[in-house]
Amino acid sequence: MNQAQRHEFFATLRATNPEPTTELNYTSTFELLIAVILSAQATDVGVNKATDILYPVANTPQSIIDLGVDGLKHYIKTIGLFNSKAENVIKTCRQLLELHKGEVPDDRDALEALPGVGRKTANVILNTVFKHPVIAVDTHLFRLSNRTGLAKGKTVRDVEDRLMKVVPTEFKIDAHHWLILHGRYVCIARKPQCDRCVVSHLCDDFRRQQKKLNKA
Repeated sequence: MNQAQRHEFFATLRATNPEPTTELNYTSTFELLIAVILSAQATDVGVNKATDILYPVANTPQSIIDLGVDGLKHYIKTIGLFNSKAENVIKTCRQLLELHKGEVPDDRDALEALPGVGRKTANVILNTVFKHPVIAVDTHLFRLSNRTGLAKGKTVRDVEDRLMKVVPTEFKIDAHHWLILHGRYVCIARKPQCDRCVVSHLCDDFRRQQKKLNKA
């Protein structure tokens, strides 16, 4: 995919969804941070079901600490890896209070120093809340980027670095959300829905398939 095609790719996604955002439910930066920590190896739908019950009871660092690990587990036990996630969330809440006055920092190093927060989670917070032009690469983005030829790479970090180089500046703020939504609902893993994909004509994989059909 060349530069002009990448511009058309994102311009088309923008035309279909001008204001993309996360599907996680949240009303504060802290709530989003906890939701993203919980979302590792879990669906946004599953996380929302848990946090919709948790947040009316506890949605600040101190109130979650007050629940304790076992108390928190009661609310998130439907989410995968809930035991380790509960411990990390409690530790993160303590660190936020001790080092950041209870506020979520607008800083990559500080975010990644929080228990349960890796590069992807930090990127989600930096982009969604603080509007940094960064791109969080999950399994959906990794698959879509390689399949379409948008940004090929053997590792998640390879794809992230490549995306940061090739995504036109005007689209970088929203690129993460467009790509994750497209990968989640259209460019799915087993049977990509090319027939309803608005950017299929720009996709390397789709064009290869079309050439094979034409030769057959």
